[in-house]
Amino acid sequence: MHTSLLELLKHALLDLKASWVMWILLALSLIDLVIILERALFLYWVRANVPALAAELDELLRAGKVREALERMKASRSAEAAVVVAGLRHADLGPASADKAMLGAAALQRVRLERGLSVLGTVGNNAPFLGLLGTVIGIIEAFEILGRPSDASTVAQAASALAPQAIMTSIAEALVATAVGLFVAIPAVAAFNFFQRRIQSIGANTEALTNLLLAHLAAEVPDESLSPESRSRSLTGGA
Repeated sequence: MHTSLLELLKHALLDLKASWVMWILLALSLIDLVIILERALFLYWVRANVPALAAELDELLRAGKVREALERMKASRSAEAAVVVAGLRHADLGPASADKAMLGAAALQRVRLERGLSVLGTVGNNAPFLGLLGTVIGIIEAFEILGRPSDASTVAQAASALAPQAIMTSIAEALVATAVGLFVAIPAVAAFNFFQRRIQSIGANTEALTNLLLAHLAAEVPDESLSPESRSRSLTGGA
C-alpha cells in the first residue's frame, strides 16, 4: 500500500524512537524562518541609494557645508551613512581621528548586520547530521525488531509480520529524518550566503563613502595669497 511522505513524517514524529530528533529539526526550521524574515526585513529597511548619497555628500563637502552633510547622513537609515556620521562628528579633529571613528562605527555596524547569521550557519552545517542521526536510530530500531527472538509456535506469524515490504516501510520512515534535515539546512545555507553577500556589498559601499570623506578632510587648502602665476612658478621651481 502506498504511503505518502506526509504520513511517513507523521509516523516519524510520533512513533519512532528518533522522534525527538524530528522535533528538534522542526524547531530549528521555525527558528530559521524567523531569522530569515527578520534579517530580510532589516536589510531592506537599511537599504540606500549609495551612488546618489555619495554624490550629495561630495557636493556638500566641496561647498564646505560639513554641518549640512552631517544632518543629511543622519537622516539616512543605512549602515553606510551611520559610519560616515561618525567621521563627520570627528572631522574637526583631523583625518586621522575621523578615520579611527569610522573604523569603530563600521565594526559596530557589522555586528548589527550579522546578528543571527551565526545561527543560520550553524543550523545549515549541522541539520543534515542531525537528520542522519535520526535515520541511524530509526534503522537500528527496524533491525532490532527484525532480530527479536520468537518461539517455534509463532515463527510463521512473525515471518509474515516482518515481510520485506514492512521492513522497507520502517526504513523509509527512518530516512524521513535525513530528508527533513536537508529541508532545514538548504534554506539556512542559501539565506546565510545571500545575507553575507549583501553585507559585503554594504561594506564596499561604506569604504567608498569613508574614503570620499577622508579625501576631503585630507585635502590641502591652497594659499589664496598667491596668484595663479606665482603658484605655477613655485610648483615648477621658476624664478
